[in-house]
Amino acid sequence: MHSILIIGCGSIGERHLRCFLKTGRCSVSACDTNAALLTAMQERYGVPVFASLDAALAESRFDAVVICTPAHLHLPIAIKLLLLRLPVFIEKPLAIDSALVPQVREAIVQAERFVAVAYVYHLMPWMAGARDFLKTGELGKVLHASSISGQHFPTFRPAYRDIYYARHELGGGGIQDALTHIVNVTEWLIGPCTRVFCDAAHQALEGVTVEDTVNVSARHGEALVSYAMTQFQVPNENTLLINCEHGSVKIETNHQRWGLIRIGDKDWTWHQTPPMERDDMFIAQANAFLDGVEGHDTLLCTFEEAVQTLKFNQAALHSSATGAAIIIE
Repeated sequence: MHSILIIGCGSIGERHLRCFLKTGRCSVSACDTNAALLTAMQERYGVPVFASLDAALAESRFDAVVICTPAHLHLPIAIKLLLLRLPVFIEKPLAIDSALVPQVREAIVQAERFVAVAYVYHLMPWMAGARDFLKTGELGKVLHASSISGQHFPTFRPAYRDIYYARHELGGGGIQDALTHIVNVTEWLIGPCTRVFCDAAHQALEGVTVEDTVNVSARHGEALVSYAMTQFQVPNENTLLINCEHGSVKIETNHQRWGLIRIGDKDWTWHQTPPMERDDMFIAQANAFLDGVEGHDTLLCTFEEAVQTLKFNQAALHSSATGAAIIIE
């Protein structure tokens, strides 16, 4: 049985802790500098807790570590762990800038250990099913895609004012917190983004000034792509339409399905996946990470895929601030 350390016990850290335990394949310990959070983890789950990473590493042996701190700490912690030759699972976004990317890349090579990034959309069966179909090439080249997504953030994350979300330098705002999921999975489906023009603004969320609304006109190679996202709308919906030479694929995350329509068809052919609760995806993600630690292939987001999405995040923020289109190299 594996021994896993969770660093950071906010809402996503607690979800990882709970879902790694539910795999039945590992024991879990928690680490956080917030004493109240540690007490809560110990009381709710009965896990060992540590007030610092140094204390955890000094007192126990771990087979892998999950980093759930604010984003500006992800890569410094990853470097420290990789120097100890520990496999690492890093929450999204990978970082807030690319300054330490070369150093982490070299540390991964030297450590020869599994590293992945927690873009959980890779573990949605409807995404994987659509991707498998697109890879057949049956519909020809992808020419255009459009994503419309959003939710009422105060309902789903009522503490948003008091956490990292309120500050760009901690990985917050709609681009780094929410749209990053959509862009990462779109890149996984059709290839990397190469050009970004972004218009973003704070429109509605009370108590913060970061953007809660984003419109993006982008290119992914030859494909033109648009993204529209709000974090105050009432419906919790996420639709991605991919238009190819000979037909289209539609992914509806709120309905947990993907569909296909070819030229000449009168209606969509839908592929419905078995119902999943939110934790189910994170349990699948935890199992995938443990598989990777054991040397098996997984669908998890790789470090390099997350670096590419980090480039998008930076380009979108820069474009929004300057009003200029940004080329991603």
